[in-house]
Amino acid sequence: ENPRLSVPKLPLLVEEVSGKSVSSQNIRRVLWKNHYHGRVPRKRPYISDVNSVKRLQFAKKHVDKPQEFWNRVLWSDETQIKVFGSGGVRRVWRKPNTADDKCNTLPTVKHGGGSIMIWGCMSANGTGNLHCIDGNLDQWGYNNILKANVKQSAAKLGLGNNFIFQQDNDPKHTAQINREWLIWNIPKQLGTPPQSADLNPIEHLWSILKPRVHKRKPSFIPELKRIVTEEWCKISRSTCQKLVNSMQRRCQAVIKAKGWSTKY
Repeated sequence: ENPRLSVPKLPLLVEEVSGKSVSSQNIRRVLWKNHYHGRVPRKRPYISDVNSVKRLQFAKKHVDKPQEFWNRVLWSDETQIKVFGSGGVRRVWRKPNTADDKCNTLPTVKHGGGSIMIWGCMSANGTGNLHCIDGNLDQWGYNNILKANVKQSAAKLGLGNNFIFQQDNDPKHTAQINREWLIWNIPKQLGTPPQSADLNPIEHLWSILKPRVHKRKPSFIPELKRIVTEEWCKISRSTCQKLVNSMQRRCQAVIKAKGWSTKY
């Protein structure tokens, strides 16, 4: 009932309930026999009770949608990329007491050497436009991004006028100016629920893009922008198709988790 209880507390509870004395080691043996092992909990994004209900409702509504439906969706999102970012866990072979040798260290700079914010979109047919954001993004700046990129990306990806636009619930996205523009220009929208990165395949596209960018070791902002754009254009159509093809499984996972976080 409570997997967070530590073994030292269990003998007291057992004695309380059954009146029998049992050692911690015996409890461990019983747990192991029944395939329970102590593990570090995996970290997952926080999801509120209210949003878990919304997630479950969305998943149930869309779980049986045909693949053709998902192929018509233009997925969008923003992310930040640092000049000196992490390209994943790195290791070095070294002898004892040589941890501080230059060849065994990983150079870093204060504040990460700067960063850029980017907006991008994708569909099952590939990547759409990528927009580098200068300064802070507000509702007016986001409106300009929509006007300059959404329809153009849909045409580029062969979606025609019958596409469905997806965005998350960021306040900039749901500001009145942007809601009105979308109503008049892109009436078909996919309203994904809050706290649902696992229901947006473009989130995984960022996970593909960032290591590729950091592998090329950009050293200043203009170079970072150039490399990000180049690597974005290199992402294959098959990669995007594979991510979009997972939408039914994502919905099934949300239903199985009763609205809570999933492996996606």
